[in-house]
Amino acid sequence: MNFALYRELLAVQPIRRLLLVGMVARIPHSAAGVLLTLHIVLTLGQGYAAAGAAAAVMTIGIALGAPWRGRRVDTAGLRRALIPSVISETVIWSIVPHVSYQWLLPLVFVGGLLTLPIFSVVRQSLGVLADGDQRRTAFALDAITTEIVFMIGPAAGAVVATSGFTTQGLTVVGVSTSLAGLFLIWFNPPTRSPGQSRESAADQRHAAEAAVVSSAPAHLQEAAAELVPAGATAPAGIRSKVARNFAWFTATVGALFAVAAGAGMVLSGTDVGIVAALETGGRQSEIGIVFLFWCAASVVGGLIYGAMHRPVPPIVLLLGMAALTIPMGFATDTWTLALLSLLPGLLCAPVLSSASEKVADLVSEERRGEAMGWYGSALTAGVALGAPLAGVFIDGTGPSGGFVSVGVAGVALCLVGPVLQRRRGRVAA
Repeated sequence: MNFALYRELLAVQPIRRLLLVGMVARIPHSAAGVLLTLHIVLTLGQGYAAAGAAAAVMTIGIALGAPWRGRRVDTAGLRRALIPSVISETVIWSIVPHVSYQWLLPLVFVGGLLTLPIFSVVRQSLGVLADGDQRRTAFALDAITTEIVFMIGPAAGAVVATSGFTTQGLTVVGVSTSLAGLFLIWFNPPTRSPGQSRESAADQRHAAEAAVVSSAPAHLQEAAAELVPAGATAPAGIRSKVARNFAWFTATVGALFAVAAGAGMVLSGTDVGIVAALETGGRQSEIGIVFLFWCAASVVGGLIYGAMHRPVPPIVLLLGMAALTIPMGFATDTWTLALLSLLPGLLCAPVLSSASEKVADLVSEERRGEAMGWYGSALTAGVALGAPLAGVFIDGTGPSGGFVSVGVAGVALCLVGPVLQRRRGRVAA
């Protein structure tokens, strides 16, 4: 392991400043998840399934809006591209806490659609500021700072919510995010190298996405636009073009996308499970303790994995993370839950790092950005599935059901996936 790589990278002042700005700008929305969940459950009187559905709707909005936000950065420049987000964050999150659940759903969808694209901006700028061997270490550092954000944000959100200020808290999230957007407009980190064309900047973004090891939501790509609608008969030329465009999509790459979806499902289900377990027991103020342990373990795991010389198969890492999540359902108090979160937390950053690196290895450079975009889509889809899945079981069987349901589903995916992959390979042969 070579931990000196981190020290060398942090010695670069623009990278150090970008990581710090990105970390601070992410804190408001990291608190929004806990605030929104507890607002729906405590203030609106809905169940955890309803709270999970709202989280899923917001996540879908983020996934659909991300490619448009990324394209705007490339075509219009960072400052102009951030203006819609700066306006919408304050407006939407000031309205959300004052409406019924039925109106809340479309509002959080639009909020996700127009969310400040801080994750993509930081990754894109890191792709310009770091090159060669530094890039992987830079994205590892970005993943680590994200985990630090999730130590701070949810804890702050829990304190505000348990004090009875979910309405004010959600409004502060919107205003704070808008202020972060204004600061980014002033800071204006580079999103393309000096002298590069718009097309070159897009290529740079694709290279950055190929190296990303962050667990944050990633971009969708426009490759689906070239698919033929179901039931239509495509001319031979179009079929040939589609086949060429998706030649990179092998059974192995598909299995990696399944791993990404499984990781997103386990992580978002665990998130909801932690909030439910402590809120049900009247210990909402202690939510931050569990998130601190869980995210700190992920930071340690990411540091260790980023310094390793040999990768670990992502499906093995996901199997371990999912299996180790199940015992969290049998915690009896806050400290037991926090300690049980350490082992699955250690594997959080590594499973996402390993899967994204494997996709980058398997897909040729000219299609790697597109493949990483679909990888991000799979991760986002898993996040959107995990929260409502855990919520349904929490409402039906109690807080333990959330951890057990997503843990068992993750284990099943790891066990069934390789069997289906081998069967598909035999059929193709």
